[in-house]
Amino acid sequence: MAEALPGDGARYILTLGCPDERGIVAAVAGYLASQDCNILESAQYDDLESGRFFMRVVVASEGGVDLPTLRGGFAAIARRYGMDWRIDDAAEKVRTILMVSRFGHCLNDLLFRHATDSLPLDIVAIVSNHRDFEGVAATAGIPFHHIPVTRETKAEAEAALMALYEAEEAELVVLARYMQVLSDELSTRLAGRIINIHHSFLPSFKGAKPYHQAHARGVKLIGATAHYVTADLDEGPIIEQEVTRISHATTAEQMVAAGRDIESIVLARAVSWHAERRVLLNGMRTVVFR
Repeated sequence: MAEALPGDGARYILTLGCPDERGIVAAVAGYLASQDCNILESAQYDDLESGRFFMRVVVASEGGVDLPTLRGGFAAIARRYGMDWRIDDAAEKVRTILMVSRFGHCLNDLLFRHATDSLPLDIVAIVSNHRDFEGVAATAGIPFHHIPVTRETKAEAEAALMALYEAEEAELVVLARYMQVLSDELSTRLAGRIINIHHSFLPSFKGAKPYHQAHARGVKLIGATAHYVTADLDEGPIIEQEVTRISHATTAEQMVAAGRDIESIVLARAVSWHAERRVLLNGMRTVVFR
């Protein structure tokens, strides 16, 4: 029989945030060692402004400890240091609902990455207020849910979405260019579990055709921002951003095309990092252990 190599066991991801004080790293490492867990990755950050400490650790269980036991034993340490924490099985994919309206570039990019095992997601549903991408969902083998939204039916539509979220035991909602503003109630209820993408670095160009407005003003940079959704529209904690430089010769149509590429890339990064438990909330900011 071949000898087991370090890291051959089940892998778990521990993430935590707490008030900073001496001894946290030692307590975490000591507990993991006592459970025959080998540390494969470790990252930490001490926010001197807020006085909070953040940590992400990936371990391999070499002694066969299961997840409930590992969590149960760690709870005492978490209470001692006042931690917000979780331990996840690294092999479990995040159950996710994708939402889209009529721009499909982000949806198609995520589906391609999912199909090629580039995203640690279990996409359980695609939801849209239109039927444009029903065929795309069918081709991908993912259930499609048409939930139309009007001003009069917004509450009913969100209730249907929440019912689907709970029925599918989803953990994440991705707004892949879903062009409806979620209510404050839903945004608060799913805080830290909804990721949105929008055109950033164009704060002065709101409403219809922002890239055309930017073109008319001669901007030289366009970009995109992925962030968690909060009750404050487009002001949630930022996960990732990217920009590209353009020139006076760039047409509005070329700007739209470049913007779509950036939006797809930025959203995919944010979703991937969230699913890998690399993103920790730090008030209105995030700590991203890349």
